[in-house]
Amino acid sequence: MSHPRAEHIGSLKRPDVLLQKRSDYQLSKCTSAELRACEDACIAEIVRLQLDLGFEVITDGEDIFYAGFYDKLGGLKVVPDPPKYMFQERLKRNSPLYGVDFDFLKQVVGCENTGKIKITMGAPEWYQFRHGKYTYERTAYSSDADYFADVASIYREEIRDLYSRGCRMLQIDDPVLSCFCDPEWRKRMAQAGVDPEQLFQLYLDVYNDCLRDKPRDMTIGLHICRGNVKPDGSRFTRGPYDHIARKLFTTLDFDCYYLEYDDGDSGGFAPIRYLPPNKRVVLGLVSTKTPVLEDPEELRGRISQAAEVIAHGEIPRTKAEALNQLSLSPQCGFASHSRGFTFITHEDMVKKLKLVRAVAHTVWREG
Repeated sequence: MSHPRAEHIGSLKRPDVLLQKRSDYQLSKCTSAELRACEDACIAEIVRLQLDLGFEVITDGEDIFYAGFYDKLGGLKVVPDPPKYMFQERLKRNSPLYGVDFDFLKQVVGCENTGKIKITMGAPEWYQFRHGKYTYERTAYSSDADYFADVASIYREEIRDLYSRGCRMLQIDDPVLSCFCDPEWRKRMAQAGVDPEQLFQLYLDVYNDCLRDKPRDMTIGLHICRGNVKPDGSRFTRGPYDHIARKLFTTLDFDCYYLEYDDGDSGGFAPIRYLPPNKRVVLGLVSTKTPVLEDPEELRGRISQAAEVIAHGEIPRTKAEALNQLSLSPQCGFASHSRGFTFITHEDMVKKLKLVRAVAHTVWREG
């Protein structure tokens, strides 16, 4: 089975014209229609860039990983000092969440490239992990199970709708699951009276509930995000994937996993030995935290190392078969926040994307 060999995670550098237009909108210097027109033009430009670079997976550049889902649901709105009665609504999907964006991308890329579009979505446990029982306390929900039943139902509805529009690739961005790799975060959970293993299992069950009606010919991937959110471009979680790897790869109904491997914080490749033959891993080996370009030969060597680990893993296979389960990407997006990081320019981003594409070509087209 053929897979895209070069991908990017999602968020791309916002051009200055877009940042200025968003600032103007916040200051009431332009209308929402004018802002949308600017956003559409910038999306079209970034899509053309990806097509020109020869990428087999195209996104709209993403706003922020959790945007576009919860903020569009009925029963959830931001209100300062809300009265108690407003906590009594259950979450509802009153309209498509990403459908309009997907339809716009179809127009931009053309019918011949519709199959290349990848939509990125936020994680279903995002708010519950941040707020615990306060996510739904005093609301229409009585428990985690009650709350997540509605969340999972909404995900299934959205996946069905996107599929009906022609979407065949979906990525869920999850910065929560990486916390279970981090000893400090696990310690915080324990101090809060939360069993990390029980919570991790709850989230895995939620995901499988979200995916239980997944169409067979729709590829859905999970990005275990460690977050380029600090001013120096560093991440907010550390630690190898060992704590989560076996269950992550063997019990979740995802087709692929986007793993960040650009520095030593994520550990080595040993955890991917659990990867089943019917799934794949996208190796995030190219850092978006520095403009320095990685050595292509070193990248090829690391891809080869990862293939060796899979080949000699729990279910042995040939190295060629293992290599066919791998792809290459940047480690995370180029702009976790709207302005991104000032030390990564648009030109730096393009060079990094070209590097990913070139290395992927030599590994899987020539090797």
